Amino acid sequence: MQNSKHGVLLNIRDLRIEGRSGEDWTEIVHGVDLTLRRGEVMGLIGESGAGKSTIGLAAMGYARDGCRISGGKIEFDGMDLTTTPQDDLRALRGSRIAYVAQSAAASFNPSHRLIDQHTEGPMLHGISSREESEKDAIELYRRLRLPNPDEIGFRYPHQVSGGQLQRAMTAMVMSCRPDLIIFDEPTTALDVTTQIEVLASIRDIVDQFDTAALYITHDLAVVAQMADRIKVLLKGDEVEEAETREMLESPKQDYTKSLWAVRSFERPQKPPAPADAVPVVSVKNISAAYGETPVLFDVSFDIHAGRTVAVVGESGSGKSTAARCITGLLPPSSGEVMFDGEVLPADFRNRNREQLRQAQMIYQMADTALNPKKRIGEIISRPVQFYLGLKGAALKQRVDQLLDQIELEPSQYYHRYPSELSGGQKQRIGIARALAAEPKFIICDEVTSALDQLVAEGILKLLDRLQEELNLAYMFITHDLATVRSIADEVVVMRQGKVVEAGPKDVMFKPPHHPYTDLLLSSVPEMDPDWLTNLLEERGADNIGEAADV
Repeated sequence: MQNSKHGVLLNIRDLRIEGRSGEDWTEIVHGVDLTLRRGEVMGLIGESGAGKSTIGLAAMGYARDGCRISGGKIEFDGMDLTTTPQDDLRALRGSRIAYVAQSAAASFNPSHRLIDQHTEGPMLHGISSREESEKDAIELYRRLRLPNPDEIGFRYPHQVSGGQLQRAMTAMVMSCRPDLIIFDEPTTALDVTTQIEVLASIRDIVDQFDTAALYITHDLAVVAQMADRIKVLLKGDEVEEAETREMLESPKQDYTKSLWAVRSFERPQKPPAPADAVPVVSVKNISAAYGETPVLFDVSFDIHAGRTVAVVGESGSGKSTAARCITGLLPPSSGEVMFDGEVLPADFRNRNREQLRQAQMIYQMADTALNPKKRIGEIISRPVQFYLGLKGAALKQRVDQLLDQIELEPSQYYHRYPSELSGGQKQRIGIARALAAEPKFIICDEVTSALDQLVAEGILKLLDRLQEELNLAYMFITHDLATVRSIADEVVVMRQGKVVEAGPKDVMFKPPHHPYTDLLLSSVPEMDPDWLTNLLEERGADNIGEAADV
């Protein structure tokens, strides 16, 4: 973070933005002010719907589809972007103002190499030639501590990890040396060790080039590492703003204090299952491969009724692959999966309807998991019809019961489309759809990682209540160790396709740990502005990218 600030670069006054609702327009940002100086990083925080991303995009003079800037001034380096011609705005975006999206994987063109996409901006803006841009790309890759900087740019997006792709995107937005970067949740979907690499790289690049930045996030510990100042937003209104240390130590408004206090939920530790209890799911020595490439090696764990087993590890550790083996989407090459003491067919196509019904899944991205063309009632009805054979009034009654179970009023939500719901509400619909089959076992795949902390806590409490009421067994795939503390009974730590440590939660969070478990625990950001600096010094900033190779 910067120690010395310069003149004002971005000056937003009385910003008002409207969103379309049918034929009408409704104000969604209500007169927000924002001042950002050169070289300064401002964090924008708040729950879903607070207006963070909408304001961040407005800083580029841009409003997404269905929105319009209806009032106020947006002055960038003396230019009012609300009155600047579109051609001039297009010339400005990418060259002097750049945007880093939440999902790097969705932002890169999969059919072009990284370096081809990197060089496009400076060439189009007339800043440098192809040869100069390539040399600069390699230098930026080196500064961002990407492996093999001379070669990595010649790979396609699918040939690098998520953390490497996020850093490649940061390098790409720096290609024109912008004065302002908008970082929109750039580490939300990353595991904790990868997040450290990306945060360190972003902070270094902002410092080295004296770039101003808006850092949009719902993760308070992350924003504490990145921002000089923090602005708190709620439903399009500014709640308060202060320097980071002051905001962390003494927030003034009750809403800000409530954000600081979230994730207080922690379910009491349940006693171990009786020694003679038959697990609902038993994974026994499974190994698996994608084509000729082995990805799982002799993995074993049990999940009992009414209990949650959290499976944690970095991206690529094998968490989701183990889930695919359980569901039969990826038949293991050896070992077996048992359900209630009976061996399941390895391939889901060989399982009967009853075996399929008993294991359901809740997905990470509710946005893409729900059919946008179907109403909520139809989405939930389909598994009820398929597995239970209900029709007519009985079907409608069962869907209403499911909506009640997830705490959504049936009369208000049955006929809505997914686009009319918030992120947390969509995830609740995903839970209802999984419950519709009346399973014994549910796989929860990163179900809170894309949600803000207040909404995520509500989802965790809902899952806990449903488990108590229905005696469900959960496999909870996550990289968020705060979530593990909240909801898990047992923890399985995976790395490079192997189980490196497993046991009850209360034992797993107490030292001594396996070195890799210790790495994961030490990589969870803390609400201390000096935490990242101290961690980098402790591990050695030049070796942070290799810290996982323990």
